[in-house]
This record gives sequence, structure tokens and C-alpha cells, in this order.
Amino acid sequence: MGIFTSIKDAIFGHREERREPSLAPAGTAPAPHPATAPAPQPAVLDEVDVAARLNALPGASALNWRSSIVDLMKLIGVDSSYENRKQLAEELGNTSYAGSVEDNIRLHRQTMQALAKNGGKVPKQFLD
Repeated sequence: MGIFTSIKDAIFGHREERREPSLAPAGTAPAPHPATAPAPQPAVLDEVDVAARLNALPGASALNWRSSIVDLMKLIGVDSSYENRKQLAEELGNTSYAGSVEDNIRLHRQTMQALAKNGGKVPKQFLD
């Protein structure tokens, strides 16, 4: 599992796998379905309000998660070491990450953009 997946799962929560209804025991014919039964529809996932989820976490008010990738990672319990930030940057397509202030600001923005692409509702100020 990558660093971005860890971040996404910490904010969005883990998707629970849905189990298919159990079938009739072996050797029995399944009951016919009425012709008018609607076909199952795929589940529609609601957008996750990223800022609201993060604000609700304990310690959110004490950290600058809104602009600091290090504080964002600390808030959600993901190791914010240089090595993990470098790996996150590479996962998001940034192969020139060196850990500078500018790199960290860019990485925070890229992380928020990736969260938005994966179903997160992210405030515009975090995306620019």
C-alpha cells in the first residue's frame, strides 16, 4: 500500500467490501426472479468533505494541516518523514522532490488535488 493510499484511507475511511447474498445450497435450483425485478444498481459514493473530516480529528486545531504536508500527515497518523514524503511525491508524479519548503507546499497541493480526483470535496484554496 502506498503513502497516498494510506492518506486517502485515513481521511475517507476504508471501503467495506459488500458481500453478495448467499446462493441456494448446492443441488437446488435457484428461485426464478420476477421479470419486473429491477437490476441491481452500483453503489454511488458520496463525496467526502475532506476539510470537515480533517477538522473533526483530535488535534486538528493545533496543527497547520491546511498548508503543511507534514502537519497533514501527522494529523492522520501517517509517518511524515522525509522518506515518506519523497515516496508520496513520486507516487503523485513528482520525481524531483528534495524536501524544501517549496517542495512541501507543492506536495500538499498535489495531495489535495489527488484527494479531489478520488472523490474528495476539497476547498478551492487547497487546490491552487
